[in-house]
Amino acid sequence: MGANISGGSTEFDRNSEPRLSDLPENCVALIMMRLDPPGICRLARLSRVFRRASSADFIWESKLPSNYQAIARKVFDEITLRKLLKKDLYAKLSRPNLFEGGTKELWIDKNTGRLCVSISSKALRITGIDDRRYWSHIPTDESRFQSVAYVQQIWWFEVGGEFEIQFPSGTYSLFFRVQLGKTTKRLGRRICNSEHVHGWDIKPVRFQLATSDNQQAVSLLYLNYNNPGHWSHYHVGDFKVENPDISTGVKFSMTQIDCTHTKGGLCIDSVLIVPKENARKVVESE
Repeated sequence: MGANISGGSTEFDRNSEPRLSDLPENCVALIMMRLDPPGICRLARLSRVFRRASSADFIWESKLPSNYQAIARKVFDEITLRKLLKKDLYAKLSRPNLFEGGTKELWIDKNTGRLCVSISSKALRITGIDDRRYWSHIPTDESRFQSVAYVQQIWWFEVGGEFEIQFPSGTYSLFFRVQLGKTTKRLGRRICNSEHVHGWDIKPVRFQLATSDNQQAVSLLYLNYNNPGHWSHYHVGDFKVENPDISTGVKFSMTQIDCTHTKGGLCIDSVLIVPKENARKVVESE
């Protein structure tokens, strides 16, 4: 009984005001489960009880997509997955994670809980990429992959790729990130060389996507000649995922195969797949 007495006062004072820290840890965790991740982190700073409660696996598992394990296996091995708390797994998946030799990245969008994917030019099928008369890989810090593909001049322009994963349910938008002109830095200043830019104003570029469940989209777009040296995201189309437990394959391409004229001076950075409702925000942050 003496263990419950300190300084002549009982442990429980009927006249004292109740405090947040008096709440049972499991009750705090249930409250936190109804909050968004930033709200959980703010509450965790209030007390030790709140901080311990904020680490409960069931809280963070509710913030992850229902098929998070299939997504996580793309970037983590089984041993790592077994060791990670759900809180730590959420934190890791909320940041870009490189995989497949550093040619692709994925992360979970915090606003929607859906998947974002970025695919580098080195993971794309580019016709003639090994012919250095036409194509080259240029190192740059303007790409999350530190490299872009640059075509100086070519008759037959064809770029394509594919990606397959268990996407969380929702609608996704697909973009090509490209730039007319080649940029370098000189004495700390960004300089754009547009001497090879030509041919893109004669005929539109054909952007296309097709999914494994027969969804298709086609866009015919002229590249923006008015702003060389500026990275642009060209919207190919959207596709919808209804069953997150089934893998969805997406094939995409960017072509201009009218051989009556050459075209050139174009940098290709990546392909971006993002939740449609948050596409503008993600694209603007690129």
